[in-house]
Amino acid sequence: MTAHNNVPRTLPRFSSTFDPHTLSEIRRAAATGIYDIRGGGTKRKLPHFDDLLFLGASVSRYPLEGYREKCGTDVVLGTRFAKKPVRLRTPVTIAGMSFGALSANAKEALGRGASAMGTSTTTGDGGMTPEERQSSQTLVYQYLPSRYGMNPNDLRKADAIEIVIGQGAKPGGGGMLLGQKITERVAGMRTLPAGIDQRSACRHPDWTGPDDLEIKIEELRELTDWEKPIYVKVGASRPYYDISLAVKSGADVVVLDGMQGGTAATQDVFIEHVGIPILAAIRPAVQALKDLGMHRKVQLIVSGGIRNGADVAKALALGADAVAIGTAALVALGDNDPIHEAEYQALGSTAGAYDDWHEGKDPAGITTQDPALSARLDPVKAGRRLANYLAVMTLEAQTITRACGKSHLHNLEPEDLVALTMEAAAMAGVPLAGTDWIPGKGGF
Repeated sequence: MTAHNNVPRTLPRFSSTFDPHTLSEIRRAAATGIYDIRGGGTKRKLPHFDDLLFLGASVSRYPLEGYREKCGTDVVLGTRFAKKPVRLRTPVTIAGMSFGALSANAKEALGRGASAMGTSTTTGDGGMTPEERQSSQTLVYQYLPSRYGMNPNDLRKADAIEIVIGQGAKPGGGGMLLGQKITERVAGMRTLPAGIDQRSACRHPDWTGPDDLEIKIEELRELTDWEKPIYVKVGASRPYYDISLAVKSGADVVVLDGMQGGTAATQDVFIEHVGIPILAAIRPAVQALKDLGMHRKVQLIVSGGIRNGADVAKALALGADAVAIGTAALVALGDNDPIHEAEYQALGSTAGAYDDWHEGKDPAGITTQDPALSARLDPVKAGRRLANYLAVMTLEAQTITRACGKSHLHNLEPEDLVALTMEAAAMAGVPLAGTDWIPGKGGF
């Protein structure tokens, strides 16, 4: 086929709507009658921290000298009501990932790596393992709708309690753990039959709204003698209202999880079509805290696709107090490593693309309950790898902060940022690079 000017023109081979992936998914659904379940977060490209840039110091301000001038990274979480707030050396924390989804060795490794860097890790759905509590200097206990493994003794052993109302990969949806990962030990902790698929509830059974949530928070405070900070975690969907209600219910810390994250298994259609990117969620969440006079008084942790120190610095510049990582932490432990390429190929995947963590066949020994596979992961070595990664992220964030002339990560601010696209400028509320224009706010 040729164009009107007689210049040959090549048409795309596939429809932009019915591309090869879409066609294959239609065929798979038609053949099986089963929707696709996976982990690993969104595969489509969404506005993210890469669409923001920092304005380094020049004539108008001075940078800090890296070898002679300090740049603080510490953060205190839970200062509102808790007698014993959580004190961390770095604002990079480990998100909740359950024993059951992960092996016991992986949970121990997460605790070891986080403790080496003076930060916290989180239990996830399924309860607290002795290995995790022993290896974790600071451990946050997740209180989910399922109540799996929940008991007063473990709540008191924790350093903080995180009430999970939603996750970024599936706001409005419950958890999944397929039967092949529910061993006798996992089943015992969750009071479930071994080998049977588990689907946890999408909402807590003992409250229906923020008034009831306030009562639950009070119960947990009484149970732990008002010592432990109480976090409330929500999936990014309506962040202004959700954060406002969590704060009014008495939360010490709010956790906001964007749709790019998600180590947990859920429906592919959920991962790709429910929730909003974390870049779009931070600004309204911070505005809610400011409108209530609670910004920096109630701390904000954000998560969902955090990968490096630049992401950390950008999240904090937009108003967060700390971040949480999940997928990146698993990669640091050794997941998706090309050294297992032959085994990933045998599973029908490849290193870096493997997202069938729920099937329990992970050759790295991380997202599995198979004894032989789990034994491959050395928790000491894996913990050291995670500590190295956390150290690099912290140093990268410090480097950017010094370049902006700031002496603490929490001194970064939106004024230090510009956006590369109109979408990112509008979402983050910072100017488009080269202008003073923020879409939706006028000016140019």
